[in-house]
Amino acid sequence: MTLRGGGKPRQYTTNHARAQTRERYGNRSGRAHVLRFVVLVVFLAVAVLVAMLTVLRPMAAGFITSWAIDNPSALSMPFVHDIVHEELGEELTAPASSDPSEVEFVVAPGATVASLTPVLVDDGLVVTERAFIVAATEGNLAEVLKAGTFLLRRDMTPPELVRGLIENQVVDRPVPVTFREGLRLEQMTAKLQAEATVVDPAEFHAIASDPPEALLADYPWLELPEGASLEGYLYPATYDIGRKTTAESLVRDMLDTFYDRVGQERIDVPEARSLSFHEVLTLASIVEREAQLDEERATIAGVYQNRLNKKMLLNADPTVIYGADTVELSEMDQAEWQSYVFWAPLGVPLAEVKLPKELAGYQTYQKRGLIPGPIVSPSVASIDAALEPDTESGYLYFVAIPDGNGAHDFSKTLKEHQRKLREYGYS
Repeated sequence: MTLRGGGKPRQYTTNHARAQTRERYGNRSGRAHVLRFVVLVVFLAVAVLVAMLTVLRPMAAGFITSWAIDNPSALSMPFVHDIVHEELGEELTAPASSDPSEVEFVVAPGATVASLTPVLVDDGLVVTERAFIVAATEGNLAEVLKAGTFLLRRDMTPPELVRGLIENQVVDRPVPVTFREGLRLEQMTAKLQAEATVVDPAEFHAIASDPPEALLADYPWLELPEGASLEGYLYPATYDIGRKTTAESLVRDMLDTFYDRVGQERIDVPEARSLSFHEVLTLASIVEREAQLDEERATIAGVYQNRLNKKMLLNADPTVIYGADTVELSEMDQAEWQSYVFWAPLGVPLAEVKLPKELAGYQTYQKRGLIPGPIVSPSVASIDAALEPDTESGYLYFVAIPDGNGAHDFSKTLKEHQRKLREYGYS
């Protein structure tokens, strides 16, 4: 055989081609086998993972939730957030109870979400600690929590409770209420009715009218006659009434102020005065209603003391009006007292006014002696006048001077007094 152009033998060429074909197709077949194996492994891994998540998910969710409660910042991760919400479910939105009543919850200075949580559980404001911690974390409570008193409801859900601890801080803005000198107890009650305070006017009046033994026991200097009210002892001043002020605490504040302003020295009336302090206060209350000028208080007190000394009728206009007003007020609903006109002239001669038996002592145009008790809360100036009345002047009568800016004209005899009445146009 002749070889052309240096070519290879035919048999060699054929064998070589077959080898190349086997190599090319054999590599492709190997890669296919590897790919199928990888797919199988991935499939099996996914199947195992799905199986594990299905079987072990509750255990994993519980673990993740516990971990997130201990590390609240983890709740910012979406998958942790979702697992925790799924794990806790309705616990996150369930109210603590069905009781809608309000309670005050105190957050102490330095308190944290962690320190508040068990307290809220103990107080019955949340059911579980973990629900509140999640709600507090998602509501950023730790960043804005501050000390104070907060008004919360017992039926709040955890998120509502968090908002309550942020928004419902109770700010006590006391309401100043002024009781001026010369007011009787019912006028003070009417004043409370007209003011927007938390004090119950009816309860205030009840306590002051019939003070409990427990209250009286705390004020040994308060020596009241049997069955007497606190009329005259509720010191006229301005009192700040806050959200925690009660009727009794207000009464106590007024008694405390009375003792502070009047003092034990005045309460210990000198024996030479021949009156108890309650009687001094009673006389001072009449002076308070009559006197408008401080310089006349002792003189007016002297007029009434001179009448008492001579066993005369006091003829004190305010006492009769007090009795008549008492009758009218007793027939009214207490809620109407704020519209009542106190101390208005009766329109009839005072000597003709009839009072019921229990108030007869205030009809000083008919009954001699000092009235049973104070008719208003007097000032210290009037108390001082009653302690040291000007009796040496010998005055037994006085009359208000028309357009005299509160001044009075005093007389020693009835004849002189009657003449002045005519001169001033009273008769």
